[in-house]
Amino acid sequence: MKTIDLDHQSVRELNQGLHDQASACTEQEWLVLNPAGKHAIACGLDAKLSVDIQGHAGYYCAGMNQQASVTVHGNAGQGVAENMMSGLVRVTGNASQSAAATAHGGLLVVEGDAAARCGISMKGVDIVVGGSVGHMSAFMAQAGRLVVCGDAGETLGDSLYEARIYVKGKVASLGADCIEKPMRDQHLAELRELLKRAGIDANPSDFRRYGSARELYHFKVDNAAAY
Repeated sequence: MKTIDLDHQSVRELNQGLHDQASACTEQEWLVLNPAGKHAIACGLDAKLSVDIQGHAGYYCAGMNQQASVTVHGNAGQGVAENMMSGLVRVTGNASQSAAATAHGGLLVVEGDAAARCGISMKGVDIVVGGSVGHMSAFMAQAGRLVVCGDAGETLGDSLYEARIYVKGKVASLGADCIEKPMRDQHLAELRELLKRAGIDANPSDFRRYGSARELYHFKVDNAAAY
């Protein structure tokens, strides 16, 4: 295991070493000590690496991730796993706003709470939050699944496209064009698999499903007040 202590080495040195593994993978397992909330840790990875960050991470941790498995043993700042393409990012604590923004694939697991705009403009990523999410989560979400084991803040799923949302707790309010939909057997099976992958023990039958009413896809003069 390769150990990097950010008290003595820079984030740039860490990220360069991780990026070098894409062409010649000599170290698959990395341990990052003393992150101290530094920004852009483990960004832009493109190799099957395991990165354990022992402490809190700052903004955009594991952004643009491909293939790698990144675990933050603490909290993560704004934009964790932003624009992720594949792989796994896990936060054992809480995540700040815009977690997995615009992410295309992979799985983000936040074992605690996620703040506002979790999954904003998500494009295929799966997100499982063990706690609650803040307001405007899944805003303009286009594809993928958001699972919330706690409560959801105001305007959940505003201007939603084809992403699916599962919430176990209370929803403060739904955004424009987001509606509750029936939970069928296929959705229970899908949710069960997502919870298993995330390592979260919850009963799929306790969740409700939300999706797009598909009324905002095209402009209609009768819906002008909703725009």
